[in-house]
Amino acid sequence: MESMCRFFVVASLLSLLPGCALFSSDEEVGFEPSPLVKFEAQATLDKQWSAKVGSGVGDSYLKLTPAIDGDVIYAADANGVVAAFDRVTGERQWRVSLKEDLSGGVGAAFDVVLVGTSSGHLLALSQDDGSQLWRVPVSSEILSAPKTNANVVVVQTLDEKIYGFDHATGERRWQYESSASTLSLRGTSSPVLTSEVAIMGMSNGQIVALNPDSGALLWKQRASVPKGRSEFERMTDVDGDLLLAGDTLYATSFQGFVVAFNVSTGRPLWRRELSSFHGPDEGLGNLYISDASDQLHALDQSNNELVWNQKALVHREITAPVTFSNYVAVADGEGYLHVLSQRDGSFVARKKIDGGGVRSALLAKGKTLYVYGNSGKLVALNVE
Repeated sequence: MESMCRFFVVASLLSLLPGCALFSSDEEVGFEPSPLVKFEAQATLDKQWSAKVGSGVGDSYLKLTPAIDGDVIYAADANGVVAAFDRVTGERQWRVSLKEDLSGGVGAAFDVVLVGTSSGHLLALSQDDGSQLWRVPVSSEILSAPKTNANVVVVQTLDEKIYGFDHATGERRWQYESSASTLSLRGTSSPVLTSEVAIMGMSNGQIVALNPDSGALLWKQRASVPKGRSEFERMTDVDGDLLLAGDTLYATSFQGFVVAFNVSTGRPLWRRELSSFHGPDEGLGNLYISDASDQLHALDQSNNELVWNQKALVHREITAPVTFSNYVAVADGEGYLHVLSQRDGSFVARKKIDGGGVRSALLAKGKTLYVYGNSGKLVALNVE
């Protein structure tokens, strides 16, 4: 677990992790990425187009995952560049420079593009041309993508506050506060938002479900319970994005569990011990999870039994998994895209995307994968 030092927000307890910088690499704590395994390719990755989105995220631990809405993909860099591209052809629709550092995003739905700044502001831009529709202050840095249901925009801040803003005007409707853990991962999960519920994962291991119109608490459950004597051992963030599949909500936690909940009542359906700071994805009846040591797991969604486990990517700093067709894909800290079979976890294709590495989550639409590299390269690939 020492390799996780690079992700911590240590606040006043920095002394608990001697020798750990805020963002240190695997090499600094003695872990080498697993070598690339050889395999016989079963598919090819055919690049459809690539585009440059500013300077990307560089060495900062930001994700800034692009967002697809309709036939357009929206992406942002850490320096305030936001751009829209035709997701099929790669033709740029527009580009704006906000001239301020971005740390959270991208959210895109119902005619708006949502991004958050490191100075603690939420911005709504027009999907037509990137012009600013409204801007509101929040209490601290935004590190995940805000979400909208066309009525309310929901965003979570690093200090464990959740806000609801009017979609059209940006007027604040409500605020929910939770006590932040003294020591936690640097990051927050992105809200799951529907017309009926807004659900967030918190740094204390809780899942919170709110009424999106009023912010009233609907239910609260623990995905994990802190354990151990030190603050480090008691870290149990729900940092990865939650997955809503039908009436079931899936959540992962660091040094904790992967848990399935009934979304209406919050009743736990099952749980399995597994540490992760990435959100899961689903396909072919399985749940796919990248764990904290960079192993990839496939669990049966109905009973959490292990279907397969791929260990060949250990310490390669892999992203959250994304499913498409019969495949599941992750990218890694060296910039490689890995495509595996959903059925047995075997490798079927690999391609180097960005020499600066890939940290943002992958996107999939139909047969096309979208990869946003740390240097700002946005690439669309088809699997043949």
